[in-house]
Amino acid sequence: MNFIHNLGPAAEFFIYDSIKIFILLIILTHLMSLLRFYLPIEKVRDFLAKHNFYVLDYLLATIFGAITPFCSCSSIPLFIGFLEVGIPLGVTFAFLITSPLVNEVAIALLIGIFGWKVTALYILAGILIGVLGGVILGRLKMEKYVEEFVWKIKSDKIKKAEKQKMSFKKEMLLVSSEAFAITRKVALYVLLGVALGALIHGYVPEEFFEKYFDGAGIFGVPIAVILGVPVYANASGVIPIIQSLVEKGIPLGTALAFMMAIVGLSLPEALILKKVLKWPLLGTFFGVVVLGMITIGYLFNLLPK
Repeated sequence: MNFIHNLGPAAEFFIYDSIKIFILLIILTHLMSLLRFYLPIEKVRDFLAKHNFYVLDYLLATIFGAITPFCSCSSIPLFIGFLEVGIPLGVTFAFLITSPLVNEVAIALLIGIFGWKVTALYILAGILIGVLGGVILGRLKMEKYVEEFVWKIKSDKIKKAEKQKMSFKKEMLLVSSEAFAITRKVALYVLLGVALGALIHGYVPEEFFEKYFDGAGIFGVPIAVILGVPVYANASGVIPIIQSLVEKGIPLGTALAFMMAIVGLSLPEALILKKVLKWPLLGTFFGVVVLGMITIGYLFNLLPK
């Protein structure tokens, strides 16, 4: 009887959130695809390589990371490409940190679930972690811990083929095609994440997560981050679960720190990065980002409910 009784709230959660999330996702992927169409990756890469704006470099790198729809693993090839063309290590890390944390998928989900205020604060937090993490890693002068082959790779000259003139209609079709491609790519993760969130919402007792996260008191945030790092997923699958955790009484900062650890750091990412970074730099990178996530988690917990 309890199963049938709880099925209604779980089903309502799944249907309502799925529709809401997909509407926001389609809108924002179109906006970001439009931006990427007129701001190609190669131009941004060359711009960062040719200019030195000091701290502004890091901010530009994090903003670029925020508008690219990459997870922690898929952003690594571009990370290597940045190093190859001479972009400073710290600036490159600023991109790598922010890219999986803040993107149109994460923004769409967060707006739909937590509203504009929390979403805006989360975007600022992700950019802050990227900027400060990049600055710290840059100041440590750890270039010697990048594998030698990365520096020896000679990037091919970008062919300056003339861009074919297209009508506005064709440009919009191209933008829309990319936006729907991204939506299709994450659709399954969205549905799985919402489904799991619905199960938590409908069937998991409120005391369950409170016992392990909130019950840890002041250590709840670092425990959430440590537990999140081994997991590999993207925002589309995790944020609906975070919603359910918050509804079960888990502090917002603890839940978001858990999410940031899952989408921003992962064991697969560490294994890939180990091919281009030596242990001291890899460990420092993870340590700096983990500390940033823990700090942001505590700050979000201080927000008035």
